[in-house]
Amino acid sequence: MPDHWQPPDHWRRITAIDAHTAGEPLRVITSGFPQLSGKTILEKRRQARRHHDHLRRALMWEPRGHSDMYGCILTEPEREDGDVGVLFLHNDGFSTMCGHGIIGLVKVGIECGLLNASGRRPVIRIDTPAGRVTARAQIEQGRVELVSFLNVASFLLEKDLEVEVPQLGRIRCDIAFGGAFYAYLEAESVGLEIRPANCSRIVDLGRRIKQAISSQYTIVHPDGNPDLNFLYGTIFVQGPTGAGPVHSRNVCVFADGEVDRSPTGTGVSGRAAIHHVQGELEGGRWITIESLIGTSFDVRVAETISLAGRPAIVPEVRGRAHITGRHEFLIDPQDPLGEGFLLR
Repeated sequence: MPDHWQPPDHWRRITAIDAHTAGEPLRVITSGFPQLSGKTILEKRRQARRHHDHLRRALMWEPRGHSDMYGCILTEPEREDGDVGVLFLHNDGFSTMCGHGIIGLVKVGIECGLLNASGRRPVIRIDTPAGRVTARAQIEQGRVELVSFLNVASFLLEKDLEVEVPQLGRIRCDIAFGGAFYAYLEAESVGLEIRPANCSRIVDLGRRIKQAISSQYTIVHPDGNPDLNFLYGTIFVQGPTGAGPVHSRNVCVFADGEVDRSPTGTGVSGRAAIHHVQGELEGGRWITIESLIGTSFDVRVAETISLAGRPAIVPEVRGRAHITGRHEFLIDPQDPLGEGFLLR
């Protein structure tokens, strides 16, 4: 395209920097998204859902994205001591928290000058819809080499929940929260092996199990916030695939059939809560959890707490992200597909 070409003034322009965290995409919106009002991040999330969902679809769906795209929007922080607020978006709406998104946001934010950070171990305080998350970057020669974060309170909500899944029968799972609620079950229990070749079956089972649980079980977060009372995804778990330090492997199917390429930061947070309450993970010990594609996150129990009388933990998760591109997206108001579409 000639350098002198400029789109018409009435077209919407949205700029972004793309990255991936352990293989999972993150599109960081840097300009062009409307200013969001509201005193809290949850209020901003509600406004985005009500008034700007067409822009989420335009940025996440085809032709600018795909069915497994993921993104985030930066806002002002909710609290005075915060550095930034964030909303996460995907193919079906706006998340309440996202671990891979936190890692990617810190990587992009520091290296691209979106966040104020100094020193080799800067701390970034991030307000999310689920609460405050505190991240720390490890910087070497100007590059963010590693990001860790202290997540929101995570806990086991329901142990050994049994539900009936159409065409599958009765299954047993655990429900846990790590910034969002997930159903956790052994992959072997539904005849599944976690490997890329089984991706279609993983999506099918994940969606059916999520729909069955949502119709048969009512989720209530103990802090009384109704915005958190929903099942975000299904996580299948299996043992390590080979020798080495890997504790286990898992894959998350979330939103509307999205498959997480990373081990899922909020997902491993919920897993740490489950393992801890069952006496399988003592405080302070790091474990490495592998993804569908063989990438990994580390997670540990940084602190044990009580949440509304329920045992809970503050998990710490660490991982790596990489920048993949920068974009200027254009939305022609006369384009009949301008707001996006999905084939899956």
